[in-house]
Amino acid sequence: MNPTSAFQRKALPFFVSALIGALGAAGCSGDKPAGGPPPQGPMPVSVIEMQPQKVPTSIEIMAQTEGARETEVRARVGGILVKRLYQEGETVKAGQPLFQIDRAPYEIALAEAKAKAEQTAREAARLKPLAEAKAIAQRDCDDAVSANAMAQAALRQAELNLSWTTVTAPVAGTTGRAVRSDGNLITTADSLLTSIYQTNPIWVRFSLGESDLANFPGGRMTQKDVKGVELVLPNGQTYEKRGKLNFLATNIDTTLGTQAMRAEFDNADGQLLPGQFVRIRVLTGERDGVFLVPQSAVLQTEQGTLVMTAGPENKVAPRPVKAGEWYGKDWVILGGLNAGDKVIVDNLIKLRPGAPVDPKPQPGQAGMSGMAGMEGGTSMTGMSGMAGLNNNRAKP
Repeated sequence: MNPTSAFQRKALPFFVSALIGALGAAGCSGDKPAGGPPPQGPMPVSVIEMQPQKVPTSIEIMAQTEGARETEVRARVGGILVKRLYQEGETVKAGQPLFQIDRAPYEIALAEAKAKAEQTAREAARLKPLAEAKAIAQRDCDDAVSANAMAQAALRQAELNLSWTTVTAPVAGTTGRAVRSDGNLITTADSLLTSIYQTNPIWVRFSLGESDLANFPGGRMTQKDVKGVELVLPNGQTYEKRGKLNFLATNIDTTLGTQAMRAEFDNADGQLLPGQFVRIRVLTGERDGVFLVPQSAVLQTEQGTLVMTAGPENKVAPRPVKAGEWYGKDWVILGGLNAGDKVIVDNLIKLRPGAPVDPKPQPGQAGMSGMAGMEGGTSMTGMSGMAGLNNNRAKP
């Protein structure tokens, strides 16, 4: 018997049973109407009703803090550094001892200079009456007087050298790291030991680029263009104390094309440290009649910037807008919206133009999120880069 024929005879009942079961299932399913999932209702969304706002116009740029006075502490005499007399990083007073250089060589030099000065003084005193009596030449007396003057000057220098072995703080302020350790040989050619920073007030150095300066008359900023200066900390919070400009360059850097500036901030609590990278917000005025929209609700497309709104019939209506700068967590919208428009702020990825929605006011909003940022000091953020501590974002 052919094995293939035997296998077909054994398997035939199974195929018949499967076919009957499939036909039965198809007959049962024919009793129910075909169709997809049940229709869904309007998409629930949160909206913000737009109201005109008044926001400050500003330019926000990268900056770096520096001490109001940064003083190098240098040794004025050479020798072995015996001991460091201060704790690195502590606040010191002017005149406070910081380092001790070996005194022994200078004590010996002082003793020699003192003995020499006493000898020349005695010699000058001895020759003076003789010269008056014409017993010796006047020249000998004059030479003795000159030798005594030089010896007295050498004595004074020796005293100074000995006093300089104790290196003191030239100004009050916060000390930096000690550059040299105990036991190092200090020379006058390599005499830097540490630095002292005066951090109250603290200065913040920054520059404005050509694109920012182009918005001001003559392509440069003047003191009258600045209404205030704010500082944004690295954590994004706005420093509680406003500052003021204390330097504004009268020329443009020919290499970077920037105008250098410096602001001054009170730092009595020592919150700001020299060398920190922060952001400076230069306030240049106010802009009225604009709208604030959360950054997440503003869409950037190939056709431009737009927001999704809920129309009069609660259907999705894309709205092209003109966006300005960031203010806090919002975009400043300069055009394209009207008072009373309802901007959708969530479920944006699920929306399609003309789709029905069920708009609900966003909890805790009344179109005032940006005002809260203005009153609470919310920082203004933006895309930034550094070019001589300069970048171009918000426009005045």
